[in-house]
Amino acid sequence: MKIIDLKTFVVGNVWKNWIFIKIYTDEGIVGLGEATGGLQTKPIESAIHELKSLVIGKDPTKINQIWNDLYKALFLGYSIAMSGIEQACWDILGKSLNVPVYKLLGGEMHTKIRAYANGWYQGPRDPSFFAEAAHKVVEMGYTALKFDPFGNAYRFMDRKEEKLSLDIVKAVRKAVGDNVDIIIEGHDRFSVSTAVTIGKELEEYHPMWFETPVMSTDIQATIEVAKKINIPVASGERFNSLNQFSNLLSENVISIVQPEVLEIGGISRMMKVAAIAQSHEAFIAPHSAQSPLCTLINVHIDAASENILIQECFDDTNAEWANSILDGMLAVKDGFIELPTAPGLGAELIESELEKYPYGERNFLSLFDMGWEKRNNN
Repeated sequence: MKIIDLKTFVVGNVWKNWIFIKIYTDEGIVGLGEATGGLQTKPIESAIHELKSLVIGKDPTKINQIWNDLYKALFLGYSIAMSGIEQACWDILGKSLNVPVYKLLGGEMHTKIRAYANGWYQGPRDPSFFAEAAHKVVEMGYTALKFDPFGNAYRFMDRKEEKLSLDIVKAVRKAVGDNVDIIIEGHDRFSVSTAVTIGKELEEYHPMWFETPVMSTDIQATIEVAKKINIPVASGERFNSLNQFSNLLSENVISIVQPEVLEIGGISRMMKVAAIAQSHEAFIAPHSAQSPLCTLINVHIDAASENILIQECFDDTNAEWANSILDGMLAVKDGFIELPTAPGLGAELIESELEKYPYGERNFLSLFDMGWEKRNNN
């Protein structure tokens, strides 16, 4: 089998343009992948097309060889474009063998994957609004939800903003009760001292974890915060190398890591992260803030990973049309995602729907702007 063509498709999701890749083969099998990158839509799409000449004529079932060739061609570098190409090759391999991708990763260790909701707090930064919105998420069947209560904070917070943030957490905890997990998102906002102060104040609300409280590429700072507070600290979504995960886990104070399949280099590399985490008795909780396709890709990885904890999911809080562009998407039922059964990744792009949602130059999210929680582009 040989790759004969590669095409990209950009879809104008209001807070992040989505980039999809299709790889075509001489046997008629077509693979689908995602390479979404926030405010880097056009650079990433261009990068994909620059790599096109390096994959035409290659056997898409030789996934590791293609990845390694691209890695060397980029002078031992990596791009999100490579991840999208890699995913599409896995899709082709699964379709060619008539099995879901998770079968090729060693088979399912789980029949369903627990999910937590994100993107549900699209409104004012007000405790009563957060409480009402959180209650609706629980009514949808979710048993865990994540949110950032910190507004546009950057490194430090004044006492008024700190109190409002904690009031939001308190309101959400009261609204959902003690049996629902709440996850507090830090979005890399704080200095070490601020993160420790906030972390200690969060302890009474028993969050499942405090996510990226400091700049997550500052591994030592993350470890320092984890040592000083009595709730788990999670990080890793920005990482694009395996040794970053090794370093994060090296002192055995971090027990939850959050690889992002697009950042780390694709499905094969995600499986390696899971193995690194397992060697430290740690769990993976994959980051996924892209389209429903990215959720699906993660579910294949989750299914084959012994140490999966929970999967991030925006699928029920995306725009209503999100599932109309993809056939084969999964639903969250009673807080869990059941495994796909179709060959490959199990989804197909509905091209006739794409032109309804064109690229938007304002389709991005600045987490340090006032009111970003509303997730609109006004």
